[in-house]
Amino acid sequence: MRITAAQRTETENRIRAAMDRLLRGEIPPGGNCDIKTLAREAGVDRTAFYGRRPYAHLREEFEQRLERLRQTGETPDPRTAQIHRLKNDVAQLKARLARADRTIEELTDLRGQALSRLAAQHEEIIRLRSALNSPDNVISLRSRPAGASH
Repeated sequence: MRITAAQRTETENRIRAAMDRLLRGEIPPGGNCDIKTLAREAGVDRTAFYGRRPYAHLREEFEQRLERLRQTGETPDPRTAQIHRLKNDVAQLKARLARADRTIEELTDLRGQALSRLAAQHEEIIRLRSALNSPDNVISLRSRPAGASH
């Protein structure tokens, strides 16, 4: 069925209005900032945006505008922005966890070294005490009478 020029203009206006709403971030429940949602919001069959169909140029315009927004750091779909932010948070948390794991490993090694040193020092103290109490280690000195001089 053929449509008149007036019907085509009216449909293009509906598509552009829906495009503007989506790009402003007015995403309907269950939708995204994509062609499928654009077609649904404009009341047009999605296939009309592909190939050499009548509204393919509007799909290209929509994709270009969406890409320009993304390049400037804007994301019309708050869920997409949230997903991006959460992915960044996850990456930061993974890096933080890796640093914490390295620190724990280093501290565990340090603890092992400290315990080893303490054990060696304890053994040395025990050895020195037993050597001190050994009768072979003591030399008796004769005491001199009180009035004797050197």
